[in-house]
Amino acid sequence: MTATSAAPAPTAPARPDAPARLDAASGFSARDGLAYGLLGLPLAFVALPLYIILPNHYAREFGVPLATLGAILLGARLFDALIDPLLGRLADRLFARSAQAVLRLGAWAAAALAAGFALLFFPPERVRHAPLALGVWAGAMLMLTYAAYSALSVSHQSWGARLGGDEAQRARIVAWREGLGLVGVILASITPVALGLPATTAIFFIALLGGWLAWRRAPRPVAWPDAAATSSVGALWQPLQSRGFRRLLAVFMLNGIASAVPATLVLFFIQDRLQAPARLEPLFLGSYFLAAALSIPLWLALVRRFGLARSWLVGMVLAVAVFAWAWQLGAGQWAAFAVVCALSGVALGADLALPGALLAGLIQASGQSGQREGAYFGWWNFAGKLNLALAAGLALPLLGVFGYAPGSRDAGALDALGVAYCVLPCLLKLLAAAGAWWFLVRPVEGVLP
Repeated sequence: MTATSAAPAPTAPARPDAPARLDAASGFSARDGLAYGLLGLPLAFVALPLYIILPNHYAREFGVPLATLGAILLGARLFDALIDPLLGRLADRLFARSAQAVLRLGAWAAAALAAGFALLFFPPERVRHAPLALGVWAGAMLMLTYAAYSALSVSHQSWGARLGGDEAQRARIVAWREGLGLVGVILASITPVALGLPATTAIFFIALLGGWLAWRRAPRPVAWPDAAATSSVGALWQPLQSRGFRRLLAVFMLNGIASAVPATLVLFFIQDRLQAPARLEPLFLGSYFLAAALSIPLWLALVRRFGLARSWLVGMVLAVAVFAWAWQLGAGQWAAFAVVCALSGVALGADLALPGALLAGLIQASGQSGQREGAYFGWWNFAGKLNLALAAGLALPLLGVFGYAPGSRDAGALDALGVAYCVLPCLLKLLAAAGAWWFLVRPVEGVLP
C-alpha cells in the first residue's frame, strides 16, 4: 500500500436525519462543497485578525510591551490548545446522537465567537488606559474567543472527515473548506485597512451567520451504532496510541511552527524591515492568500498524480526556497516581497488542502471512521494551536531581548527580525520535510497505524 492510500471505510446504516455516506461513486458536488465549505470563510476571516493583526494592534494602539503581549498570547493559546481534545470528545458524543446536535453546538459557539471577537478588539474605554486591566481583559476575551472558535472548527472539520470517500474526494472536501476559507482570509486582509475594524466586524458577523445557515444544508454524516463508545475516557487518548497518527502529527507540528512564526511577525517585517507604507499591507497579505486559493486546483492535480504525502513535501520545499529569498530583502524592496508573498502563498495552498485529507485517510484506514473523528481533530487542532502559542510566546519576547521593538531602525534589531522571520522558518520547514519523507513517503506502510 502506498504512503497515501487508505482502505475504504465500512458501510454504516443510514439514519433518518442523515443521507448516505459519500463515496467515490456518489461524488461530492459543487453544491455540496459550497454548503459544507462556506463556514470556512468566516472561520478563516476571524483567524487572520486574531493571529496576525491582534499582536500588532495591541502593541501599536494600546502600547502593550512585546514581552507582556507574548505572555498573554502564550497563556491564552495554551488554554485554547488544551481544550481542543476535550471539544473533540464532545463533538464525537454529539455526532453519536445526530448531526442536528452538532449544529446546535455550532450555533452556541458562533454566538460566543461573535461576542468575544467584538469585545477583544473594542475593549471598554476605562480598560484601555489601565495596563493591568487591559491585560486581564485581553486574556479573558482571548480565551472566550478561542474556545468558541475551537468548538466550531473542530465540529466542522470532523463533519467533513466523516463524509468519507476515496483519497481524491477527501482532498476535494478539504479543498472546498480551505478554499472558501482563503476567500475569507483575503477579505480579512483587505477590510481592516480599507474599511476599518468596525466594518470588518460587521462583515464577519454576516459571514458567520451565512456560513452556519449553509452548514445546515450540507450533506450529513452518518451516526454509527457503536459510536457511543466515544463517551469513554479512553477514547480521548486513543488517537495518540496510533503510531501513524503520532508520525503525521509530528510532521504537522514542525511544519506548523515554521508557518506560525512568520505569520506572527509579518506585519513587523513589512513595516520595519521593508519600511513599506500601510497602504501596501493589503497588497502583500492579499497576494499571499489569493495565490494560496488559486493554487488549490494545482495541488489537487498533483495529488491525483503523485499522492497526498509527496505533494505536501513539494509544498514544503517550495516554502524553504521562497523564505531563503526573503532573507535577502531590505528597505524599499516592495515589489520583490510581493512576489515572495505570492510564491509562499502557493506553498500555503499545500499546507491547507493536504494534511487534513491525510488525516481523514488515516482515520479511515484505522477502522475508526464515523466514530472518533472529533478525538483525532481535537488533538490535531491542539497541535496547531500549540504551534501558534509557541510562535507568539517565544518569538516576540526573544525579539525584545535582541533589541527589536516596533518602529526600530537599528541595523542589529532589524537583522534579528530577519532571522526570526526568514531563517528560523526555513530550518523548521527542512526538519518537517525530512520527517515527511521519512515517515509519510519513504515507508511502504505510509501513514497507516
